[in-house]
Amino acid sequence: MIGGTWFLGKAIAEQALAREWAVTTFNRGRSGPDVEGVRPVHGDRTVREDLDRLAAHGPWDAVIDTSSSDLAPRDVLLSTTALRGAAQRWVHISTVSVYEGWPHRQLTDASSLLVCPADADETYGYTGVDGSPTVYGFQKAGGERAVTEVFGKAAVFLRPGVILGPGEYVGRLPWWLSRAERGGRIVAPAPAGQHIQPVDVRDVAEFALDQAASSTSGGYNVTHPEGITFDGFLGECLAVTDSTGTPVWVTPEVLIEQGVKQWTELPLWRTHAGVWSVDSARAVAAGLRCRPIAETIRDTWAWLARDALAAL
Repeated sequence: MIGGTWFLGKAIAEQALAREWAVTTFNRGRSGPDVEGVRPVHGDRTVREDLDRLAAHGPWDAVIDTSSSDLAPRDVLLSTTALRGAAQRWVHISTVSVYEGWPHRQLTDASSLLVCPADADETYGYTGVDGSPTVYGFQKAGGERAVTEVFGKAAVFLRPGVILGPGEYVGRLPWWLSRAERGGRIVAPAPAGQHIQPVDVRDVAEFALDQAASSTSGGYNVTHPEGITFDGFLGECLAVTDSTGTPVWVTPEVLIEQGVKQWTELPLWRTHAGVWSVDSARAVAAGLRCRPIAETIRDTWAWLARDALAAL
C-alpha cells in the first residue's frame, strides 16, 4: 500500500496484518513510524526511479493508495504506470469532492464527476465563489481518471466524506470532545436534528481491504448510512467526557452573521444542502458496515487520553 503510517493508511495496514496478509508499505518515512509487521519501502512516489525500486518488491494482489490527497493527477498517473506490471488491482482512496454537485446536491455513485485530465498538473481546476467546485475536487477527479486509464476495470474508488476515529489528525472529533470536556454553554449549530454522515476510519479500512480482495470495480460512496443527528453526536461527546455542559443551538443565520467559519471553526457544520446527503447504498450492498457513532466517539476519547499530543 502507498502510505500506511497514519490515520487511514495505518488502520488499513494494521487490519491487513490482522487478516494475516503480507503487507508492503511505500512512503517517504516522514509521517510516523512504520507499522510493526509490514515490509517498509521508503521513497518518493513522484520519482520514477523510486517507483521502479518499489515495483521490484512485487508482485502484489492489489495496491491500496491512501496518499494521493496532495498529488497532481500526473503524479498519480506516474505511480499507476510504474506499478501496473506488479499489481493486479488498484484501490484508490478518493473523496466526495470529485462530484460536480458537491456539496449542493444529493449524490449517488452515479452522479457526474468533475472533468480533469489524467496528466494534469497541480494548477488544473478552480474554486468557485461559493466554495464549489474546488481545485482539490478537480485534482482528485483527475487522479481517478489516471488510475482508470491504467487499471481499467481493475480499479476501485472509495469516496468517503468525513472520516473520524482514533488517530484523526484533522481535529474534528477531537475538537468537539475537547469542547465538551470544558463544559459550560456550548455553541452548537442548529437544527439539533440535522443528520450527519461521518464514518469511522476502521470501517473505511475494512471496506478498502474487502475491495482489494474482490473483483469489483468503479466508485463507492463511503458515508454512514444510518441516521446520526448532530444532537445525538454532541450528546455522546458530553456523555463520554462526563461533561455537565449544555448545548446552545444557534441558527445558521446567526452563526454566519457572527463570522463563524463553516467546517473549521465549528467542525462538521456546513450549510450546503448536499453535505450530508450522500447515498452509500452501493457500498452497503458490497459489504460496508458502519459501527455506531457512540463507539467511534468512545474509542477516540480513549485514544486522546493515551496520547495527549494527539488532541489537537
